[in-house]
Amino acid sequence: MASWLSALARTRDALSGALRRLAGVPATDGAGPAELEEALVRADVSTALASRLCGGLSARARTLKTDLPHALAAALAEILPDIPAPWVRAADGPSTILVVGVNGSGKTTTCAKLAHRAARDGLTPLLCAGDTFRAAGSDQLRIWADRLKCGVVVGATGADPAAVAFDALSAAIARRADVLIVDTAGRMHTKQPLMQELVKVRRSLAKRKLGAPESTWIVLDAALGRNALSQAKTFHESVPLTGVVISKLDGSARGGFVFSLADELKLPVLFAGLGEGADDLVPFDRHQFVNGLLGLEERHGG
Repeated sequence: MASWLSALARTRDALSGALRRLAGVPATDGAGPAELEEALVRADVSTALASRLCGGLSARARTLKTDLPHALAAALAEILPDIPAPWVRAADGPSTILVVGVNGSGKTTTCAKLAHRAARDGLTPLLCAGDTFRAAGSDQLRIWADRLKCGVVVGATGADPAAVAFDALSAAIARRADVLIVDTAGRMHTKQPLMQELVKVRRSLAKRKLGAPESTWIVLDAALGRNALSQAKTFHESVPLTGVVISKLDGSARGGFVFSLADELKLPVLFAGLGEGADDLVPFDRHQFVNGLLGLEERHGG
């Protein structure tokens, strides 16, 4: 299974020079914080947030009696919100997770990996292939479901996605599943009619079961860095989001955007994709993320 340290190697490269030079060096008000601020921006932390983080870094390091990299680690960890339990246990049947995102974000694969994770956590998942525009999308989810030995409800190509979601929730109730994971068609966040279709899917689920969907998660491609923030903001306006899944973190040099995401939208990152395997979608751990990003595990043996 992939590790946080290996998955964050490319993002860490943007920070490594400054971190190496400042490791173990007593805090000063000199060039150290400014150098780290520039490095954070290179890793795709927003300029405003990087400035705010590094403004009081020397004082924080002196208070904590540590060097600047460790003071920065403490400041970064504080930005990331506490992570709620991802699986909502509904008292009156299965809980539903509506999974949204743009084309190419890795959403369908992520849905399958979420089902695998739910099963590992002792739940009975059911998948819904709600992308009725792409036959390949439904086929992809069916193949994953067969591999993972997970049930899946597939709508016909061209079918109404809201009706497919309704039927899938009916099937989840009938089969006594614990969680229904609804994949949706990838859509550009700038296309308002497609965004309205998500609203319709939500209404359809709520019509079948009061309170559904209990969770709405967006899948964001880490390679997009801060550009993913505008996607999340637009989706959040149409279908209120409750969490974020970061995909392809291992292929990105822009993982610092996660801090801007937490700072601006206050949304918890629930899972992160550290590799291609089914087991490489892991619960987000803010301390492991920060330590892997800054290479503190590497320099201090974990």
